[in-house]
Amino acid sequence: METDENVWSSRAGADFIPDGNLDKQIWTSAQQIRFERDAFQDLACPEIETSVATVWTPRFLYLAYWCKFVNLRTFEGENPAEERWGLWHCDVAEAFVAPSADAASHYFEFEVAPNNQWLDLEIVLNESNLSIKNWNSGFLHATQVDKALRMWTAEMRIPVQIMGVNEIDPGFHWRINFCRCDGPVDQRRFLSWCSLNADHHSFHQPTRFGRLRFADF
Repeated sequence: METDENVWSSRAGADFIPDGNLDKQIWTSAQQIRFERDAFQDLACPEIETSVATVWTPRFLYLAYWCKFVNLRTFEGENPAEERWGLWHCDVAEAFVAPSADAASHYFEFEVAPNNQWLDLEIVLNESNLSIKNWNSGFLHATQVDKALRMWTAEMRIPVQIMGVNEIDPGFHWRINFCRCDGPVDQRRFLSWCSLNADHHSFHQPTRFGRLRFADF
């Protein structure tokens, strides 16, 4: 069963390089969506409430995350310039993007951790069989951590051509979901903007992705 969730992406006046600072006007004026419920338990987690906003230009999709936290769990002593397989085992903000709304089972996953480690994947899901392709999107990302406010932020710039789109057309909508992993091994929490089938215990449920709509102003 499909979800009725929608998120609007505003058009940015110019392209920009992510720096993790979400006090920029482009983000303070963008629509934010918020979520705090665990995707697989009937449990509210306001202490890790997550907000997301998105803007676009013809060549890029931009995402911003505001992530409340209690304690941070990251892979330490590693080079953040290198792609990190298994990043989802620590704290991470995720986006699942399907540019073809009619073929949501072919989608792209982007992950960024508080220390700016990253992972991107091209995925095809057929009859519950998950196929992950060797793929590098070249997406840019940056993070900042405010320990006093217990908030970490992430900013992503995703090139649309690498996902098979010449440029964003506001006449079409995409499918998308935003997720978050947080907490130690024995107390993991998994937030999702769109409601998921808890029996599957996986973010990989493209039929549950919401709709990403592009505002041409």
